[in-house]
Amino acid sequence: MKYGIIGAGAMGYRYGVMLQENAHVEVDFIDTWEPNVEKVRQQGGVSVARDHQNRQIIPINIFYPEEYQGHPDIWIIFKKQMQLVEELKRDSAAGIFHKDQYAFSAMNGMGHFEKIAEYFPAEHIICGTAMIATRLDGPANVDFMGAEGSEEMHVAQYIGSEPNIVTQKMMADFKEAILNPIFATDYLGMCMSKVVFNAVVNTLCTMFEVQMGQFIEYEGVPDMARQLFNEAYDACERAGIYLIETRQQEVDSVTAASHAYKYHYPSMYQDFSKGRPTEVDYINGFIAELGRKNDYVCRTHEFVTQQVHLAEKMRKYH
Repeated sequence: MKYGIIGAGAMGYRYGVMLQENAHVEVDFIDTWEPNVEKVRQQGGVSVARDHQNRQIIPINIFYPEEYQGHPDIWIIFKKQMQLVEELKRDSAAGIFHKDQYAFSAMNGMGHFEKIAEYFPAEHIICGTAMIATRLDGPANVDFMGAEGSEEMHVAQYIGSEPNIVTQKMMADFKEAILNPIFATDYLGMCMSKVVFNAVVNTLCTMFEVQMGQFIEYEGVPDMARQLFNEAYDACERAGIYLIETRQQEVDSVTAASHAYKYHYPSMYQDFSKGRPTEVDYINGFIAELGRKNDYVCRTHEFVTQQVHLAEKMRKYH
């Protein structure tokens, strides 16, 4: 299988490099951020470290959409939710999408699969979630957080409950890449499990500008997590969505992941700290909207969403 990465950022680099180096498959990277593309070309690849150690240049093929002539079997899409619509428009206009291709994405938040479905048949869309921490420290400069083999991810069909032949081949490549894929039969339950996790860890670490290890030092974190999880689970159940983890498993995962990635700043904080908009509307905001649509008010998620937007607004004074 040949892969094309749309969005050579933290997670795009993580998946692409691990597929290329561990599974030994052909990978091309597509990106529109000029400093990133030019830095790769200048230094002969992407600079990769793991937990700040053993940094090395990994040679990769990177292209702007308009100059790309390749034909991957699967596009792996990792863009910020706010950038996805324009990215897909530009890629489509460049003629890089073809009817026989599949699209996989494990982006944070919700709403991206509906956007991807405007360009790919629903049966060609593969959904994913990733419990994988990665930092982009600058153009063509990435840090894989966590020990090798600690990667954890889930895969589901956008349409159907069983993996088709392409998904099976992709999962075999992901396994060789040491991305540790697990198949789930229901993409909504799978995706919402990651959304509600991010609604605690990403959002609260961002609000208090701390690493995950610093966050978990506070003894009240499990109670805070439980309050947010209970609202989210209640909203999901009213919408007929059943998560792949129990409420207690979600609480336990906050503790486990925060210790495992203790030096990691979640992706929402990485955006916040660089003055970019955050994805809170696609995480806590999505949960709040889901609740409202089903006659349930997620008061804590609504308040937290407003708090993050307030913090974004107040950056101009610092």
